[in-house]
Amino acid sequence: MFIDPDRLERRLCEEFGGTDGEARVVVRQAVDLADSGAYADDVGVPLTTAIVVQELSDAPDGTPSERWNWWIGSLEVAYGEYGQFGIRQFRK
Repeated sequence: MFIDPDRLERRLCEEFGGTDGEARVVVRQAVDLADSGAYADDVGVPLTTAIVVQELSDAPDGTPSERWNWWIGSLEVAYGEYGQFGIRQFRK
């Protein structure tokens, strides 16, 4: 696996704030996306912790889940079939 869940959760909190619960749901979605192989197939490289943090850094200001949904939306527009990885709700 190219995503280290503990490291990603820590980086999300450090870089973007939000709650622990919010960071955990972003991590779960990122792991699911990586496991699906869709990102690697479409972009040509495996999804990593560093890529997630970099992509979310490009998003407009917001919490980890807001930034994640912005990025997933851009992947949806570019490639389709990414909406399933969006975040609708989480426990704080």
